[in-house]
Amino acid sequence: MAGPVQSIERAAAILRLLAQGSGRLSLGEVAASLGLAKGTAHGILRTLQSVDFVEQDKATGKYQLGAALLHLGTSYLDINELRSRSTNWTDALAARSGEAVRLGVPLEGKVLIVHHVFRPDDTFQTLDVGSLLPLHASALGKILLAYGATPVEPLMETELESYTRHTLDSPQRLSRALAEIRDTGWAFAAQEMMMGEADIAAPIRGQGGLVVGAVGISGAVDRLCDSKGRPHGSLVGLTRDAARAISRDLGAARW
Repeated sequence: MAGPVQSIERAAAILRLLAQGSGRLSLGEVAASLGLAKGTAHGILRTLQSVDFVEQDKATGKYQLGAALLHLGTSYLDINELRSRSTNWTDALAARSGEAVRLGVPLEGKVLIVHHVFRPDDTFQTLDVGSLLPLHASALGKILLAYGATPVEPLMETELESYTRHTLDSPQRLSRALAEIRDTGWAFAAQEMMMGEADIAAPIRGQGGLVVGAVGISGAVDRLCDSKGRPHGSLVGLTRDAARAISRDLGAARW
């Protein structure tokens, strides 16, 4: 059996080092801490930087963990702990609301569905786990944007895809919607991605209060909304209660 690969061991040691303390170290500090030649440490740091696992501050020249590596860590939490801790609450939400429940996390400018509970009836339904939803045209996505779980700037700099006549396809409309979500604590999308369909979502927070995902219900507009197209308050309340319960299980303080 082949032995360990030295360069990978050294790269892992550098990442662990950057994860400790202040998280910002110079080349000399990295090399000295690990007993490496500066040239060796620099080569590994350059490689890690090329795949966005490490970033270098232009002003100080110091290194820190990169966004891609931090995203991998968040993804592990989202897909494993988030899903396992949410199961009881999502099952209960589906039973109480009578609608399908989905759990979403950010992934490369989309919403990745990591858990899906079918609507509790005998109608034909398709499992959505693994599917990707647009951030700007779904309640789950708008929650992630509103609370900074995924950056909003890239969307504001490109032309937003219009799926129906109800899609928020301009930066101005989307910005107003996100501000309202932050004020109310929940999101709603009616026929923005598909005619006849609506969804309601609320944020899931991890330790420290950061939003790590969103939970929501989805179904026909005539079931989720009243005659004026507004979501039923009872469904909004059930969704927010489920989000709070999952958040508490993840270690978030009450808010």
